[in-house]
Amino acid sequence: MLVNDLKGLLDEYVSWLKNKTVLNEIDNDWVEIVTPSLDSHNDYLQIYVRRDGSNYLLTDDGYVINDLLMSGCSLDGTRRATLLKQTLMGFGVTREGDALTVRASRADFPLKKHNLLQAMLSVGDLFFTHSPQTPNLFWDEVIEWLEMNEVRYASRIKLPGRSGYDHMFDFLIPKSKKEPERLIQTVNAPDKGKISDVLFKWEDTREMRSSGTVFYVILNDKDKGLPSSALTALKNYSLTPIRWSGIDSFKEHLIA
Repeated sequence: MLVNDLKGLLDEYVSWLKNKTVLNEIDNDWVEIVTPSLDSHNDYLQIYVRRDGSNYLLTDDGYVINDLLMSGCSLDGTRRATLLKQTLMGFGVTREGDALTVRASRADFPLKKHNLLQAMLSVGDLFFTHSPQTPNLFWDEVIEWLEMNEVRYASRIKLPGRSGYDHMFDFLIPKSKKEPERLIQTVNAPDKGKISDVLFKWEDTREMRSSGTVFYVILNDKDKGLPSSALTALKNYSLTPIRWSGIDSFKEHLIA
């Protein structure tokens, strides 16, 4: 059965995730966790951990925000500051200076590490621009399109997965008489790592949703072409990729 096949694939992914994670002891206090998740430069994202009393402190040591600033992405302005705060709050992550941090007990360490990594990926993709002169975020453009077309949506929805982890989805459009429930994820800078993360969150949560739920992935193709492998992977897992340049062709499915 397809469900059993997908469960096997999900288990294989979790095993791969574990095997590709590397631990490096930096000194007597800090351990570096090198994850298999990639940033916009195709570098592996790293998390730093130390004991905090009987608990643990996990941080990116300021990497994500400093990388955005050095790339010319401004986080100034009420709109961007609010969006950053909402994104971090959705994952239970705090900003201490420029560092993204969480504190975890032994019991919830896996979940907190997962949430921190997802926040790092989300913030990096959300605010990344191909050019420092780009005035608007891709997220803002998607919001503007949804509201211009009077699409009924809720944003930043957290849904539970079979693994026990929660996953953040950008938008949820409720079921109507004409269309089933629709989930939407935006990917600003599509690459193998981000597509893999989208596939995992969908496979982990799909059993928890109604059988008719449709998952759309809106891909930013304004500044560069999309890798054909990304489109193929999404379709193979029964997701519906939408090129931003062709969003209007899906209007009737999203506004209903």
